[in-house]
Parts: sequence; structure tokens; C-alpha cells
Amino acid sequence: MDFGKVPERELEQIDFTLPPDPAVTTETLKKGKGKTKFHVGCAKWGRKDWIGKLYPKGTKEKDFLEYYAHLFNSIEFNGFFYSQHSREQVEKWKEKVPKGFKFCPKFTQSITHFKRLKDTRAEVDSFLNIVDAFGDTLGPLFLMPHPSMNLKTLPDIEAFIEDFPKDVALFLELRNEEFYTDGYNPELYAFLRKHKRGTIITDAAGRRDCVHMHLSTPECFIRFVGNSLHHTDYERIDEWVDRLGKWMKEGLQQCYFFMHQHEELHSPELIKYFVEQMNKKNHTELKAPILQENTLF
Repeated sequence: MDFGKVPERELEQIDFTLPPDPAVTTETLKKGKGKTKFHVGCAKWGRKDWIGKLYPKGTKEKDFLEYYAHLFNSIEFNGFFYSQHSREQVEKWKEKVPKGFKFCPKFTQSITHFKRLKDTRAEVDSFLNIVDAFGDTLGPLFLMPHPSMNLKTLPDIEAFIEDFPKDVALFLELRNEEFYTDGYNPELYAFLRKHKRGTIITDAAGRRDCVHMHLSTPECFIRFVGNSLHHTDYERIDEWVDRLGKWMKEGLQQCYFFMHQHEELHSPELIKYFVEQMNKKNHTELKAPILQENTLF
């Protein structure tokens, strides 16, 4: 993932401190029921360079998902952005994961990037028909409009979300800087709260504006982008552990936390550190992946 990537020499100059929570986030969390459910994982499972680190030596590519799903309980499924796949394929994936596992598919680029959310009824219906095959393993859908979509196209974003089925969970990520000139665009935030749609927080070194801390529902969806295990990665994780502990006390119901690295080889180490610190400091009971050769589940 290249979003927000900066040269390593610049990392020491960046202020990675998480912004304070806006009052609206605290207000939103008060409506939550607490007892936070955590969904933790990476952005993909098909990494051959994880053999001998995350997967036992000799693991076949066809078995990657099965091993992954016994180490993590969720996946941020970016693969749907590039290919819609098929119901048959989805059903095969579903069979490989245990009860409670969640897939969080990203909307396909035909919807978000080619058609920019306009006149997409046929594409959306097709997409929903396929992801429906995930059944009880389907988590929230991940909507990222094309980065060029700005405040002028806000009506298109709102119209798309308003027309989207209410019984399908959806979180929104925004890349265009115009939405963050005042922390988070007030009009869009009010719209998301009204329609009970979630906001995505993307924590990347080169785009600190995307760390907006505005929760529109008592849930959070965090995309953490590390920098090849630079010491600041661990310090940033420590801050998130503290903030999540605060949100848990204030009523946070669900947390989706997905690990990215500009070099995905290193994602397992950092998500393991996150889980261990959450268990230590916030008394959660999350399953930490064991990173060693010949790991078995």
C-alpha cells in the first residue's frame, strides 16, 4: 500500500500524535453499549513471503486462507476492488473460515472509480448478489470513492449512500483533502450520523489529515499503515491502544483494526504487537498470532 508513503528519513520529523477526540465522537460513543467486539487482521492473506513466518513451511497457496483464519478473525478484503470474483468462489472461501470470522470487502472499482458512484444500480446489484454469498461471515462493506471526488461531488456520495440497502453495514473512507479542512466535513458527518454509516480512519505517515477521529457510529474502522517496522510504528500503535482503551470505556461497540505496511511482508509482526498490547493494557482477550516456523493451528 503506497498511500501516505514518505521517505524513511522524514519519519522522525512527523508528529504522529493522535488528535484529541472531537466532542461529537464522545457524544456518539455514549450511545454505544460497550463490551467492544474486536475484528483484527491484515489486508490480504495471499502472501507467499509469509511462509515460514505466518504460515508453516511447505504451506500450499490454496491453504493460505485456512491458516490465516485461525490466526486472525477478520480480513480487509481489498481484492474485491480489482476483481468482483463469483458467488462460487465466495462460497469456497466461506467454507475455509471458522464461525465468527468476518470478510470486509471493498467496493469494486467499476462502482467507485470508473462510474464515480453515478448510475451504478446494475453494478451494485451484481456486487451485492456476490458478497451475499459470504452469509454470516460478511462484515461491513468498505466504500472508498475515487480520490478526485471532492466537495463538489458530495451530493453524489450522499445519494449513493442514501440509496444503498439499509441492512448492509457500510463504512466510508475519503482521500480527497477537501473533506478534512475542518477536521471532517460537518455536512457529511451529520449525514453519516443520520444514516448510521461509519467513518474510516486511515493512519498513514504522509496523510495526517485522514486521522480525523470523528466516529459517526459507536464503531470504528481503522486502517493502520506502517513503515516497515520503523520504531515510530510501535509508538503509533501504543497511542492507538491507549485511545481504544478510552473508547471502550465510553461505549465503543465494535472495532475493525486492519494492518497495512508499505511492504506487507512486515504486517504480521506489527499486528501481533497490537494484539499483545491490547491484551496487556486494555485487558482484552484477543488471539495473538504466533510467528514461528512450522506454526500449526
